[in-house]
Amino acid sequence: MKRIKIFDTTLRDGEQSPGVNLNQIEKLEIAKQLERFGVDRMEAGFAASSKGDFNAVKEIANTIQNTSVTGLARCVKSDIDISWEALKGAKYPRLHLFLATSPIHMEYKLKKTPEEVVETAVNMVKYAKERFQEIEWSAEDASRSDKEFLAHIIEKVIDAGATVINLPDTVGYATPAEFGALFKYIKENVPNIDKVDLSCHCHNDLGMAVANSIAAVENGATQVEGTINGIGERAGNASLEEVAVALKIRSDYYPYETGLNLKEIKRTSDLVSKLTGMHIQANKAITGRNAFAHESGIHQDGVLKHASTYEIITPEMVGVNSNTLFLGKHSGRHAFKDKAKELGYQLSDEKLKEAFDSFKQLTDQKREVTDDDLFTILTEIQTETSAIHKYKLDMFQVQYGTANEPSATVKLTNPQGETVEATEKAQGSVEALYKTIDSLVNEELKLVDYSLNSVGRGKDALAESFVQLIVNDEQVSGRGSAQDVLAASANAFLNAVNRYIVQQTTKQRSVD
Repeated sequence: MKRIKIFDTTLRDGEQSPGVNLNQIEKLEIAKQLERFGVDRMEAGFAASSKGDFNAVKEIANTIQNTSVTGLARCVKSDIDISWEALKGAKYPRLHLFLATSPIHMEYKLKKTPEEVVETAVNMVKYAKERFQEIEWSAEDASRSDKEFLAHIIEKVIDAGATVINLPDTVGYATPAEFGALFKYIKENVPNIDKVDLSCHCHNDLGMAVANSIAAVENGATQVEGTINGIGERAGNASLEEVAVALKIRSDYYPYETGLNLKEIKRTSDLVSKLTGMHIQANKAITGRNAFAHESGIHQDGVLKHASTYEIITPEMVGVNSNTLFLGKHSGRHAFKDKAKELGYQLSDEKLKEAFDSFKQLTDQKREVTDDDLFTILTEIQTETSAIHKYKLDMFQVQYGTANEPSATVKLTNPQGETVEATEKAQGSVEALYKTIDSLVNEELKLVDYSLNSVGRGKDALAESFVQLIVNDEQVSGRGSAQDVLAASANAFLNAVNRYIVQQTTKQRSVD
């Protein structure tokens, strides 16, 4: 079996998904879970793009020990310098340089001749090599590039010091046959190609990102790039969990393996989904809610007689366990702490107490507390920042009926410690609730998106809400959970406002 390296770009390309806005704590939590998942390389971000991204990349680089931490950079000296400052504390620092090579990109975006592009790429790889031992160079829009030019520039950047060559299908244009043929051509026409890892990075615009990635592996790629749940620009990237499980299940056909711990798939998928607010479609392969559900009577009968009749993947392989009662209202703090550790959480005493209190409140109202419920509680507590004064929801009440106009009364404590209260009317209960909160918040707010999802099944399931707001011209997202859908909605709205306050306070402190 040939080992295929896994390059995760959830924290960089994945965060470029429209509406996704992760803070530093959330990025670090995802990074630590990716390390547990076993990815070989993780792209922590684009350090030169903002101060926030720089700080997140630096924190991840200084924390992660068993995975190579990578930063993205343009072929620009200042990007390389900033990336080094962010990554130099990493145990295995790596730089990812990119430059477009397709005729359309060189002419209209770069406004450079092919000769100028080659010169820039070579010079910047040489410059980066003064700091970084490991350099990945990407030929942006490789799938629409001239093959002869691509082979020429790749040979030059390898001579300059690149250790990984990445061929991206940047706009998701290629078919599996075409993409596989591109890798075969490069393997056969670049004389020094055996000195480097050959990587693929596929987008899913035509729904072929996973198929294209596997076609690349069949034709010489030794690294696959992608994201958890396939999130990313436009239609997203190749879904890493789908690539890994496909190679595992069809090992009779594909003589390749990864170093991923497949049992961490569900936990990794759930964490990314919760923190990004991008819910997983029910019928998504591997991680969707219906991936192991059987509706047809014929299918149900077959599975009961022998699971392999209709299940080619066991739920346990990807970390899906039956959500039975594991802790109850009489469970103590020690048992709760042990379960939190089992789920991969390391909490301070203060946060453990807060999480345990939330758990106890839930057991008073919910008959069965599942792993998914506890995962939701722990994720919220772990990623919450408490050192900055924010808005606090003290009380709300909604009046709703088919014969009268809905109204909401809300009492908040604002960041100045003052208690404020208001009542507003609107066309719906959530609208009335949000309109009232808006009237009490001293920021200009505009609701962009709102969604509601259940955690688990049953009438007593936790509700989980996600919102996107524009606060003073900056887009932020917020999450909230509760047994009541209105409480979850209110929590998500205020969470978005508070995230904005935290961001602004942190920026101001860095200036001071």
